[in-house]
Amino acid sequence: MSNKFVYLFSEGNGSMKELLGGKGANLAEMTNLGMPVPQGFTITTEACTQYYADGEMINDSIQAEIMEYIVKMEEITGKKFGDQENPLLVSVRSGSRASMPGMMDTILNLGLNEEVVDVIAAKSGNARWAYDCYRRFIQMYSDVVMEVGKKYFEVLIDAMKEEKGIHLDTDLTADDLKTLATQFKAEYKKMLGEEFPTDPKEQLMGAIKAVFRSWDNPRAVIYRRMNDIPGSWGTAVNVQEMVFGNLGDTSGTGVAFTRNPATGEKKLFGEFLMNAQGEDVVAGVRTPQTIDQLKDVMPSAYDEFVAICDKLEHHYRDMQDMEFTIENKKLYMLQTRNGKRTAAAALQISCDMVDEGMLSDKEAMAMIDPKQLDALLHPQFNPAALKAATPVATALAASPGAACGRVVFTAEDAKEWAAKGEKVVLVRLETSPEDIEGMAAAQGVLTVRGGMTSHAAVVARGMGTCCVSGCGEIKMNEEAKQFTLAGRTYSEGDWMSLDGSTGNIYGEAIATEEAAMTGNFGRLMGWADKYRQLKVRTNADNPRDTKQARSFGAEGIGLCRTEHMFFEADRIPAIREMICSDTVEGREKALAKLEPMQQGDFEAMYEALDGYPMTVRFLDPPLHEFVPTAEDDIAKLAEDTGKSLADVKAIIDGLHEFNPMMGHRGCRLTVTYPEIAVMQTKAVIKAALNINKKHPDWKIVPEIMIPLVGEVKELAYVKAVVVKTADAIIAEAGSDMAYMVGTMIEIPRAALTADEVATEAQFFSFGTNDLTQMTFGFSRDDAGKFLDAYYTSKIYESDPFARLDQNGVGKLVQMAAKLGRQTRPELKLGICGEHGGDPSSVEFCHNTGLDYVSCSPYRVPIARLAAAQAALKNPRN
Repeated sequence: MSNKFVYLFSEGNGSMKELLGGKGANLAEMTNLGMPVPQGFTITTEACTQYYADGEMINDSIQAEIMEYIVKMEEITGKKFGDQENPLLVSVRSGSRASMPGMMDTILNLGLNEEVVDVIAAKSGNARWAYDCYRRFIQMYSDVVMEVGKKYFEVLIDAMKEEKGIHLDTDLTADDLKTLATQFKAEYKKMLGEEFPTDPKEQLMGAIKAVFRSWDNPRAVIYRRMNDIPGSWGTAVNVQEMVFGNLGDTSGTGVAFTRNPATGEKKLFGEFLMNAQGEDVVAGVRTPQTIDQLKDVMPSAYDEFVAICDKLEHHYRDMQDMEFTIENKKLYMLQTRNGKRTAAAALQISCDMVDEGMLSDKEAMAMIDPKQLDALLHPQFNPAALKAATPVATALAASPGAACGRVVFTAEDAKEWAAKGEKVVLVRLETSPEDIEGMAAAQGVLTVRGGMTSHAAVVARGMGTCCVSGCGEIKMNEEAKQFTLAGRTYSEGDWMSLDGSTGNIYGEAIATEEAAMTGNFGRLMGWADKYRQLKVRTNADNPRDTKQARSFGAEGIGLCRTEHMFFEADRIPAIREMICSDTVEGREKALAKLEPMQQGDFEAMYEALDGYPMTVRFLDPPLHEFVPTAEDDIAKLAEDTGKSLADVKAIIDGLHEFNPMMGHRGCRLTVTYPEIAVMQTKAVIKAALNINKKHPDWKIVPEIMIPLVGEVKELAYVKAVVVKTADAIIAEAGSDMAYMVGTMIEIPRAALTADEVATEAQFFSFGTNDLTQMTFGFSRDDAGKFLDAYYTSKIYESDPFARLDQNGVGKLVQMAAKLGRQTRPELKLGICGEHGGDPSSVEFCHNTGLDYVSCSPYRVPIARLAAAQAALKNPRN
């Protein structure tokens, strides 16, 4: 750990992001580039880590260093904290190394008290501005630092406006704002039992603690978990001289992007407000103007800003998201960062920057978050259905895409309804960072307030969620869970559709269809395939999913769950007949009915694969999953099998297991009932022979996977059944077709004895769903009930079933891969759990030396891009 915890902006640079956070590093870099940055200092991420190590206290040595840098800042600015002549006011902002917009806390106008506010009122000749800053500071400090809810202060503001008969905060006079400041301080004392702090240095320490504390607030923790940001990183704190956009009509503030973050269009995109501070733009309290209108309002500031935008984009070689303030016609840059963007915009920007010669294809590919591609792969509105629909209103097209769902009014309701399988549209007056989980659960978000850079817009774009914002026509009644729009009242559960590309709002459900992935998407995938070294297969159990995955670029099937082929209405009776049979002959007779059905499915899937390989997993789940539970169905089974109702009920009861996921399933079924493996082997081999005959150039080599092996003798036993059956069929066909028999590594013992298992297995496929389940001792179906408590308690930072646990489960994978290839150097290695579509897990698989990952069809493009990015980071020899 460094002994230095504080850096002036002039002491840092853009390469110090881990220490100074993204905001601090970029402020330092802009300072080095000679841009108009209000000066200050950054307290490092290491200070944040130390704060938590010291029991959420800023220790004496760090406090002393901060005080030393306050003096340095006073020397740079020529102003002093609490001074009666030239007082220093500062902003205190968070800044982690990864951008987390809106997740952590900010305090503006710090340094004000009764004496200082009188000084700046007199010096500026603008008492209204002075008291506007003061009442904002009291409210923000109370809310952020002392955790008194801002709603108590909003009530006072609304009462004042109602009393005066005005609608906008800007219509309040200096006397009104002075009165509000007094009321705010009284509210503070009432809530906390103490006076509002007047010492600027005490205020500063409180604000710094609050920013450090906000690193672990619930919304930040959730955002980190959603974006794979480690809690150990911590946040830096930036203390910066205040500049004021609320001084009057020659001052203002804004947010802008160097390109359109929704479409990627190469054109300045943003909004600004005159006579305002930064939070006014994103809060949606007033309607902002578009950035190009600044050219008419303040031409010189606009021209300077455009030149800075161009310089920053070329310097960082990425689309920039910037905050700026104009104080008495002078432009100041408060922040720049790589801007959040929609998936479509990300592709457009990356392709354009390659065409402009700004980036290589490798660099352009590396700057796209693979998870974002998900937004491009899901349905859009059906054009005919959309044409037939009439919008009831139009607002701001804040984040593109189509959303159709039932109206809900709170983030909690969005989560609950979505958990039940309902599609929802979240309707809010305005969103706040606390709504992040609800926004993630919703198909789309509709807000009454807010512009294109509001919280709802920025967060929705980052998530790839459709958003329409600023629909001021809505009359909201949150308590009744209703709103009125265009003369109609909508209640919770009513259908609504949103078009985030046009801003159109529809009071009905509109049919959707699959998105087309051409143009930039195809170009990106071409880059990915050019550089990746890991193959990408899919998990598919039917021809439909196989075709879908192939359209997304899947290079085969890594997991065909054959049991999913048995649940259709014309097949389930045969599997139930097999279960109820008392003899081998009876079971074989029942299985013979299933064999042609399975063979037909395999042939159709081989056709859809265009010659790519398929790994077929033999029957895995316990048999109780196939038996009926309803009385009528049980009676029908008794009738079909010629058994008494009591006998069938006894069979069903006998299949009950206390822990079926660790019971009679997988290869254990074949050890007990070898005839099941015989039937499935016949279906696979016959299907492959037929397809090879039809397509001799494909030369299909069937891959038969035996699940749940924990002992090499189990695999040897089942393999013998497979080989005897397969060899006989191939010989009878007069063919020399090759085939492979391998296993799924999903039991820790199999990983630990992989050198022995590899004597029989020709390939390993890591079933990381079950391997995670058995390594942790968690049921993946029930872990959700307690994992939230684990996140809150900082035991885990992510769901181990969604993101591979590299320290535990990953070590078993690495060990098995190494041991297996020591025995059989040509051993093929893959992964087929859901982790196969998680970018961080894909990178782990690449680094471990696996041959392929397999994932659900819609995650195939994500895995292709993640594999390419992993290869660029750590190319294999």
